[in-house]
Amino acid sequence: MSEQEAGTPAATTHGKNGALTKVSRAIGAEAQALFGRGDENVRLIEEEFQVRLILRDGLLTVTGPEDGVGAAHAVVDELAALLRGGRQVGRQEVQLALRHVAPRERGTFREVQGEFIEVSTRKQPVRPKSLGQKGYIEAIRKYDIVFGIGPAGTGKTYLAMAMAVSALLRKEVSRIILTRPAVEAGEKLGFLPGTLYEKINPYLRPLYDALYDMVELERANRMIEMGTIEIAPLAFMRGRTLNEAFIILDEAQNTTSEQMKMFLTRLGFNSRAVITGDITQVDLPPGRISGLIEVRGILQGILGIRFVHLTEEDVVRHELVQQIIRAYEVYQGPLPAPRAARSAERGGAARSAAPPSDDDA
Repeated sequence: MSEQEAGTPAATTHGKNGALTKVSRAIGAEAQALFGRGDENVRLIEEEFQVRLILRDGLLTVTGPEDGVGAAHAVVDELAALLRGGRQVGRQEVQLALRHVAPRERGTFREVQGEFIEVSTRKQPVRPKSLGQKGYIEAIRKYDIVFGIGPAGTGKTYLAMAMAVSALLRKEVSRIILTRPAVEAGEKLGFLPGTLYEKINPYLRPLYDALYDMVELERANRMIEMGTIEIAPLAFMRGRTLNEAFIILDEAQNTTSEQMKMFLTRLGFNSRAVITGDITQVDLPPGRISGLIEVRGILQGILGIRFVHLTEEDVVRHELVQQIIRAYEVYQGPLPAPRAARSAERGGAARSAAPPSDDDA
């Protein structure tokens, strides 16, 4: 069945004086997959638009308020098109469609769905789940240094890892270096049991998890053994020059000002770096300035460097995570502006408060 036929109304009944509207359309063999496991996909659509979806004899009937019925059919059409293209449709795809298709932003939905990152011939491509994530991927492709700043669950590290693996497979770089500060251990690493590797490994575990999700286990371990992929704490970067490498600094909100400068000056020829962090979750001791917070005011505006700010709209974890992040933002107030912006504001205030000079009179 063609896409045009799938979107052709088979029967339409319009309600009067607030009555319900019923629209039936023919739908292809993808209908069962569209409903999802336990009909969870359909329930999301029904709850969003206060409608009822029924599939019978190849006809999908949507009943509810007129505007809700139209929006529900629009979402179904976009998701059915993904299925016909060989894509899988799960909860995240439905939520993204609800976010963009319902407000008549179909172009945005298709734009996001059209982006992908090839990481392995044996693994599914990694795809963005929001417009913000798509912009983040585009920035990594275009700029040599990218800062990905946003709350937990926005895919900052995962997408950076996918881009690093993709660059390595395409031979754009010769190695991947993954690093993060082991700030939780402080100065007490020596008191932890085991070898140095065993002491620092728990703090690097999230990087391994992302890597193994994209590259076959044996292949990833072989790359680590050969040094093609290096995972190490930030302190091990001092004194090095990193050429032809894709470098990811994770949890950068826990770097000090000195550590951030040290890391950024490691970049060598034909290398690129992605720095990720959540400036609302700084674990540094009291009185220490986060290098990620400070660097926003220092490097803003330099060509070749891009700051990408992701929000709760880009969270791809449990839907409650978005609400939790939003609640904390309301409770804690707005984030502090970068230093350069604050300086400009103070300068403007000082100029407005100063008495007029003779030249102004």
